Amino acid sequence: MEKHGVIQGNVAILNPASVGQPITVLVEVQIVNERLDLLDAMKASFASAPEVQQCYYVTGETDFVLVVTVGSMQEYEELTKRLFFENHNIKHFKSLVVMDRVKASMGLTLPSDPGEYRR
Repeated sequence: MEKHGVIQGNVAILNPASVGQPITVLVEVQIVNERLDLLDAMKASFASAPEVQQCYYVTGETDFVLVVTVGSMQEYEELTKRLFFENHNIKHFKSLVVMDRVKASMGLTLPSDPGEYRR
């Protein structure tokens, strides 16, 4: 499955608190301009931030949804300055602080017939 691009990587799901990152924040981001070069720069900025665990470019009123883990609210504030306030293409961002991580998984239900896998 790795050879066919079905498996993109192998990871372990860690308990964030046990590695000093007890705070998870979901962040909705609205951007000013979706010009391709600015959009690519935004994606690169989010992808290169180690605090950003997941990043989704989405449809609707929000342009991006991020899953962020940090060790403290001070760390999160510093991250917001770096990723959002210093970026002039950010129109608005909304932080949703996670109170309880009910489920954390990257698992997918696989088809029973391996011939159904797509690249």
